[in-house]
Formats: sequence, structure tokens, C-alpha cells
Amino acid sequence: MSDPFKYLHDAMEEFSAERDWDQFHSPKNLAMALTVEAAELQECFQWLTEAQSIELDEKQLTAVRDEIADVQLYLVRLAGKLEIDIEAACRAKMEKNAEKYPADQVKGSAKKCTHYQD
Repeated sequence: MSDPFKYLHDAMEEFSAERDWDQFHSPKNLAMALTVEAAELQECFQWLTEAQSIELDEKQLTAVRDEIADVQLYLVRLAGKLEIDIEAACRAKMEKNAEKYPADQVKGSAKKCTHYQD
């Protein structure tokens, strides 16, 4: 695990241990909590126009920042429970995506990958 993720992993381990929350942090429960936090992030943008979603005021930006942090912290905790190196997983997934979505075939298109190579 890279240094930033290791720091967050260790900090989340300590935070949870101090509160005796590890008993609640099964992969299933963490994945469920993650979806709740992702929904809270979506809520920050609910009813905003495209332009408004780009031009957030400081209060809105603070709320988005907090929700992004919550999502990331749950991801770090879940990855830690499953012994997944987030950085390595992201690099591998980016390689898969590059193969799945060749730039010369998908540039400027939002179509699903089924329209390209399998």
C-alpha cells in the first residue's frame, strides 16, 4: 500500500480500535456504508445545473470535500479489511480500461464498452 493510503489505513485502524468499531466493519457493512456516503455526495449536486455543479460556493465545496473524504475513508477501510492495495488495484484497472476503451475508437464518445472491443 502506498504511503498516503497506508497512513489513512493506519489512522482508520486506530480510530476504529479506539471506539471498538471493528466489530461492525465487515466488508459487507463497509460496502453498504460506502454507498450511503456516495449517495450523500450525490445529494450535494442534486438539482444543480451543469454550470452550477462546476461553480460551487465555499459552503457547497466544503460539503463536497467532506463527502469525498467519507467515501475515500470507507474505501480505505474496506480495502484494508480485504488486504487490497488500492494504488495497485487502480493501476491495474486503468490498464484494463485502456484496453477496453481504445482512444482511437472511443474518443469523444460516451457509449458503453459493448460498442467497442470485448
